[in-house]
Amino acid sequence: MIELTNVTKRYGQKVAVDDLSLTIKDGEILGLIGPNGAGKSTTLKMITGLTDITKGTILVDGYNIATQPLEAKQCFGFVMDSPDMFLQLKAIDFLTYVGNIYGYSGMELKSKILDYAHRLEIDNNLNQYIGTFSHGMRQKIMVLSALIHEPKTLILDEPMTGLDPKSQFTIKELMHEHVKSGHAVLFSTHVLDTAEKLCDRIAIINEGKLVCCGTLEELKSKTKDNNLEDIFLELTANEENK
Repeated sequence: MIELTNVTKRYGQKVAVDDLSLTIKDGEILGLIGPNGAGKSTTLKMITGLTDITKGTILVDGYNIATQPLEAKQCFGFVMDSPDMFLQLKAIDFLTYVGNIYGYSGMELKSKILDYAHRLEIDNNLNQYIGTFSHGMRQKIMVLSALIHEPKTLILDEPMTGLDPKSQFTIKELMHEHVKSGHAVLFSTHVLDTAEKLCDRIAIINEGKLVCCGTLEELKSKTKDNNLEDIFLELTANEENK
């Protein structure tokens, strides 16, 4: 579970996230959508402790990310919007390192890595350097690294980018399995069709503010539209276009 209460992020005079309150419940997939520059990635970076919070509170499974960062970070797995990291390491070395950080080692860790690698169809590539991988292959490695320690919460920033349809299907399966076990998934996406089909609830932000949050049916009730694309366009329209 993640709870954001009156969260604001400023960069000088620019307000990137503005008094945002949002709860991601256990047992649900919540999709975060919004225009470019709406504050989605900044919000995820504050939740994960990569960016300081200007004002407000973020709790991850009850731990305050600002004052209890180690405890909070043990509760989630995070996939950033760019997989171009650790390029000088072999995939197996990177994944083993991540597993060790979370207290896994030996055959238990090897079994976890091989199981997820097989499902993501990268088990034959583990001894290769990440820098030699395609964008999609790097993305799979980052998703795998987020799953290794069986986190209570998955936080995914554009996780489907660069993935082929079969791999996208596998990631969606893993997300569903995660919430069926009583855990939470928060992910941002620009692919509205994916959000519409996959999410239990959808949060729309625009210019750093939460425009609305709810099930697709609840969002429909706020507009005259019947699909997420039209709802999104109506609710994020500039004031002068309304």
